[in-house]
Amino acid sequence: MKDVLEELEKRRAQARMGGGQARIDAQHARGKLTARERLEILLDAGSFEEYDMFVEHRSSEFGTDKNRIPGDGVVTGWGTINGRMTYVYAKDFTVLGGSTSETHAQKICKIMDMAMQNGAPVIGLFDSGGARIQEGVAALAGFGEIFKRNVLASGVVPQISVIMGPCAGGDVYSPALTDFVFMVQGTSYMFITGPEVTRTVTHEDVTPEQLGGSKVHTTRSAVADGAYENDIICLEEIRRLYDFLPLNNRDAAPSWPVEDDPRREDLSLDTLVPDNDNKPYDMMELITKVIDEGDFFEIGEAFARNIITGFGRVEGSTVGFVANQPMALAGVLDSDASRKAARFVRFCDCFNIPIVTFVDVPGFMPGTAQEHGGIIKHGAKLLFAYAEATVPKVTVITRKAYGGAYDVMASKHMRADVNYAWPSAQIAVMGPKGAVEIIFRKEGPEAIPGRIQEYEERFLNPFVAASRGYIDDVIRPHSTRWRIARALRMLRNKQVAQIWKKHDNIPL
Repeated sequence: MKDVLEELEKRRAQARMGGGQARIDAQHARGKLTARERLEILLDAGSFEEYDMFVEHRSSEFGTDKNRIPGDGVVTGWGTINGRMTYVYAKDFTVLGGSTSETHAQKICKIMDMAMQNGAPVIGLFDSGGARIQEGVAALAGFGEIFKRNVLASGVVPQISVIMGPCAGGDVYSPALTDFVFMVQGTSYMFITGPEVTRTVTHEDVTPEQLGGSKVHTTRSAVADGAYENDIICLEEIRRLYDFLPLNNRDAAPSWPVEDDPRREDLSLDTLVPDNDNKPYDMMELITKVIDEGDFFEIGEAFARNIITGFGRVEGSTVGFVANQPMALAGVLDSDASRKAARFVRFCDCFNIPIVTFVDVPGFMPGTAQEHGGIIKHGAKLLFAYAEATVPKVTVITRKAYGGAYDVMASKHMRADVNYAWPSAQIAVMGPKGAVEIIFRKEGPEAIPGRIQEYEERFLNPFVAASRGYIDDVIRPHSTRWRIARALRMLRNKQVAQIWKKHDNIPL
């Protein structure tokens, strides 16, 4: 028995070394951790249980039978994050560049199947050159099996992808199918075709960073939801995000102990909205003063800054926040903001996370660039997401709520449950100057100033909407936290009868 145990430990030690010390050193020289080092940071100490440590590929083409390494370039298993279970896989770049083979994919699929069956999230750590070319269609079939499971798991368990090195070819589609994607600055890249192929086909001379670096994907493409300075900070932030998420679609949003009094009032909110209607203010200040202990995890911070999305807690329980940001483009809704918010709203609805919406929106962005870019359909995505969502929805209008954007931003007409307004709220078809110039254009320019004052007195307050029942109450700004907390308590057992359908057809 002693000999057998020694052989076991020898094999385990070999598997843990991946591609060998030289390749581990090369990984460290690039400023990157190895797959197992990453899992040690991501998971609670001693909680990781590895599966398929000894799996090897079965290919013999192009001499691959002479290069079989236990684990085959991916470390898979399960562990816990702050005591809550998660399934994980981490691609090992030291083994054949972390490339995806048939058996490599089978290891990932096994983990994903277990996650769906047992109701726990999946976190994938990517550091890979793409498909293992030597295996041909077998590697592509492996990708297909992973993609299929990404789709089947969508809305069943949360899926998080962390790009920690190159991620090319077929490997980029699995992250794109997951709920959240995060990157590491300077060392991670995502692209369908790399710089060399791009140069050959399109004659564009680009670096990996220019083609698919973290800045590109967090600010322009919106493929990634955030990027962090290095592997360690990135993994610590993933642990923090994980604490906000339920384990599955049947689980309630997690609740953690908190000492922040839900009745806490903040008198500074009474002066947050400036007297000048055109002067911006920071909506993030409202969010951080309303949530527990100011702890907010923002999603998509660098993209479409005119809208804020992210997670906070109220009375210890997770809440999703969507808010127009007057500091960027006056908080207007454009194509990017609509897409960003719609995806976030749908995630919250999938996983039973209540949604709080703070509204200060002057309307949709005008112009040929927006119209030609499909703002009608992109704006419809956000409208669709809010109307479709059945989780508790609480809306607070702080200042402007103009035109169709009023409807879209979780109005009572989009099935919001509780709609509040601050006394500074302005709910109208459009701003006073534009409205008066249309309504009273026959009276001449000299009548406009008086008519503007008349229009402001009539519409630039929340009481017309309140008189119709579209606003449930006009509240004092400093009491916002307590009013939201009470509304969420009241809605805790909300149930909505649904008309049967196979699935909806959101305007993608």
